[in-house]
Amino acid sequence: MKIISKINIIIKSFIILVAVLITFGASNGSEFKVKNNNLNLSTDLSLMALKVEEDIKNDIYSVKESYTGDLTGYGADCPLCGGRLACMPSLDVLHGNITYNDETYGTVRIAASSKNLPCGTIIRFDSKKISSDPVIAIVLDRGVLGTHIDLLTVTNQDALTSVGRSVINYDVLRKGW
Repeated sequence: MKIISKINIIIKSFIILVAVLITFGASNGSEFKVKNNNLNLSTDLSLMALKVEEDIKNDIYSVKESYTGDLTGYGADCPLCGGRLACMPSLDVLHGNITYNDETYGTVRIAASSKNLPCGTIIRFDSKKISSDPVIAIVLDRGVLGTHIDLLTVTNQDALTSVGRSVINYDVLRKGW
């Protein structure tokens, strides 16, 4: 029994020795060394945590808030619509303009919300009926209640056929301008 135990120890030692030799032999004599010339070797972990928090806050695609509401569509030609938006009255949407070029998010869809979401709020939601990719939209109009979202379409008929009515979860990526 003692002989088997000694053989096991010898085998394990041999395996470790081979592993060490393979590891050092694989470097082919070339080693990468990092030199730290910084004399202040202490690390301020709280400062690093604040930096990570700030990076997350500044990430344009990080979720600030999430809501559930009805998604509907409306056309610029709806009976009570004048082709102008509540948040940007100078922007004419009567001629098929259903997108807005945001300087941070690029070309985004236009949506209406209640005053729960300030003008300029950027939201993201999934609706396979509208797009296979997540839809990014900006709140530039009013006219709905609570947490509902009304997506601008070219015509009222498009709103009925391409958007319809569904319950969605949506994320706020930016709250107001």
